Amino acid sequence: MSDFVERFKKGAKALTDALGPGQYEVANIKVICPHCKNDVFEEGSAQLNTAGATFLNLDWLNKSAVVLVCTRCGLIQWFGESVDKID
Repeated sequence: MSDFVERFKKGAKALTDALGPGQYEVANIKVICPHCKNDVFEEGSAQLNTAGATFLNLDWLNKSAVVLVCTRCGLIQWFGESVDKID
C-alpha cells in the first residue's frame, strides 16, 4: 500500500510541476524576459479576436496565441506559434 502512496505522490508532484511556472523555448531559442532578464514564466492563452467574427458572434473561429507572463516583473510576451516547456 505504501508503494501506491509513494507513486501517487510522485505523480501529483509531476502534474503540479508541469502546470506551474517554468522555462520555455520558441524556435529552439530560450525565452528570456527583455525587461528583467528572468527566465521563468507562467503559460496562458489569449484569443486573437477580429471585428468581423465578433460582429457575427463567431469569436470561436478566431485563432489563439500563447502568452508567457514573467514571474518576476509581470511582462507578457505573445507567441503565435507553439512554445515548448524545457523544465
